[in-house]
Amino acid sequence: MPMSLRIPPEKMELIRKAARRAGKTRSAFLLEAVDEKLGLSVSRQDTIRRMAGWLSHEEAEELRESLAILGEVHAGDWA
Repeated sequence: MPMSLRIPPEKMELIRKAARRAGKTRSAFLLEAVDEKLGLSVSRQDTIRRMAGWLSHEEAEELRESLAILGEVHAGDWA
């Protein structure tokens, strides 16, 4: 169903850049954001938690350490 939404230009520019970085259209990016907010999608963190449930403590710790870089934010990521 079509919907009209007024987004301030500065936010629209952030959305455009984020969608491009994600390799998605603006619409796909915004729909994904809505799904996340409504709890309709599973986050990467929740997926890892679910998958790690069958790992030993040592394996789970190794997985956490290996994936830690995914949580890092670098200034260049937001340019």
